[in-house]
Amino acid sequence: MILSCKNKAIVFLLCATSFLKIVSAQTVETDSLPSINNTRLIISSATIATGYTTAIILLDQAWYKNYPRSSFHFHNDNADWLQIDKMGHSISSYYLSILSYKTFSWAGLDNKSATLWGSLSGWAFISVIEVLDGFSAEWGASTGDIVANTFGTALFTTQQLTWEEQRIKLRYSYHKSGLEVYRPDLLGTNLAENMLKDYNGITSWLSFNINSFAGENSIIPPWLNIAVGYGASGMLGSISNPSEHNGQPLPYYKRTRHFYLSPDVDFGKIKTNSTFLKSVFSLFDFLKMPAPAIEYSKEYGLQFHLVFF
Repeated sequence: MILSCKNKAIVFLLCATSFLKIVSAQTVETDSLPSINNTRLIISSATIATGYTTAIILLDQAWYKNYPRSSFHFHNDNADWLQIDKMGHSISSYYLSILSYKTFSWAGLDNKSATLWGSLSGWAFISVIEVLDGFSAEWGASTGDIVANTFGTALFTTQQLTWEEQRIKLRYSYHKSGLEVYRPDLLGTNLAENMLKDYNGITSWLSFNINSFAGENSIIPPWLNIAVGYGASGMLGSISNPSEHNGQPLPYYKRTRHFYLSPDVDFGKIKTNSTFLKSVFSLFDFLKMPAPAIEYSKEYGLQFHLVFF
């Protein structure tokens, strides 16, 4: 089955991550590496190059080979899905940059070098989609996607060069929207597909570590974050909602933007000597933890959720 174009960024992230994890899972404290380890640098570079090449081949075979080619062109999809898909691009480029950074740090590069090379690699990983799209008659490169990719990478780069840590993290959460039953072809037929395809249930977050900004003498727990989220609802189509699907009438839903404020947990700030826990915390670092939330939308005003996913 060929997945829809709007999910390529997330699936591409998962594909690329599987390669980068080979090396980044072995990352050690860079302080213990007094100089560049040439063997590790070769392994790191080869791993990233292999992952990059393999991902391009897989993408080309999975999505593009059955569609006619064209000269390079752009397609304006900035109005699609109330920009929820663009946030997915930002999250993808952000974490790909982090994984690439860890890979180069493992090889012994200093913070600045690892950050710059990691950022370039992460941005290139996700942005190759736009090159392939640009040469496909079915789609076209998206300036909005490129901007979103750049924002995610820039968020990582700026913080790593300024603070040598990530005080503000992009994160993802999902809840069942209930709309997938009307358009399973578009929004997914099972939970795994819904989490990728149903933008009505996806919320993107900027999670701020309070203690990092409050100072060393702050009584605020170092693991406590405050997160600002953005989501949308009522979408049965990318730009507008159809009135029927396969001859069946569809209910009316107003396409609505939602904004959230919620506490969060930065597991990377929880001290533990367990290698297993460190790996688990790192693996799920992109997820926003379920927590109470205040929601605002123009349609429904202020609402409170005891637990929001």
